Formats: sequence, structure tokens, C-alpha cells
Amino acid sequence: MVNILFDGWEPVARIVVVGTLAYTALVVLLRVSGKRTLSRMNSFDFVITVAIGATFGRVLTTRSVPLVEAVTAFALLITLQYVVTSLQIRSKRFSRLVTAEPALLLYQGRVLHDALRAERLTEKELEGAVRKHGMGSLQEAEAVVLEADGRLSVIGPDNAGDGAILPHDPPD
Repeated sequence: MVNILFDGWEPVARIVVVGTLAYTALVVLLRVSGKRTLSRMNSFDFVITVAIGATFGRVLTTRSVPLVEAVTAFALLITLQYVVTSLQIRSKRFSRLVTAEPALLLYQGRVLHDALRAERLTEKELEGAVRKHGMGSLQEAEAVVLEADGRLSVIGPDNAGDGAILPHDPPD
């Protein structure tokens, strides 16, 4: 019968040794790959992060995965992330394919309900973002944008400028 509480010191030692080495390799690979790998996440970055975490967890808990295979998997995932971000920089079409476009949710104090619905957000969430920026009502905000990484950017009337960086043409 398999002992579910303790199966000897060898598996524990393996987790400590392999976990430490895998962690060190992962930190080195992430450091070499650049700041972009660790920046705010879009959907592709999130997938890579989850895959790296799953790989790391498997390495720690499965005896059948050698450290070299784990480091190779980490390197592959980070290389894919580097290639995708490089392609994003070079091709607007590719960038639109893997990264969500920002969405204008409020303009000149007016809630854009169709945009809210399309992005699956509520007016209460919009109000919360506006409050976090020190405003007491939606009418005080010039614009609210749902960014590609999921953050809500609130632009006050003093910072609106000509609105040239707002996504899409603002409604009339």
C-alpha cells in the first residue's frame, strides 16, 4: 500500500534540489528575456505565465520529468513569448491577432453602454474605476478606457488634451 503521508526522504530531497535548480533556471531565463516578459499581462502573456507555472509545478511533483526537460520547456515558452512580442512590434495585423485592442467605455461623462456590454463590464465597475481616480461621478471623467491588459484608465478633464490617443473615434 502506498503511504499517502510520507514516502521517504528521497522524494522530499528531490523536490528541494530540483525545485531550487528549476527556480534558479527560470529566474535566469526570465532575466535574460527582458523586462517585457515580466510586464503587465495581455492574454498571451497570461497563457505563457500559466504554462510556466504548470511546468514548474509538474517538475516539483513528478519524478519522471528530468530537470533538463523542464529547463528546455521554460526556454521554449520564454522563446515563444519573445518571438510573439517581436512579431507584435513588427506587424500591426499580428499584434491585433494576439492582443486585445483598448476599448473606450465612457466619453465626456457619457457611458457607452454598447461598449460596456461588448467588454462584459458593468456600470458599477466603471464607477469604481472613476472613484479610484478621486472623482465623485462619471460626469467628472473625460474618458474611461479598458486597456489591452484589462486595466481601466480614467482620464480626467485636465488631462484629456485633444483625445488623439483614445481608442477609435469618440462618439459625437
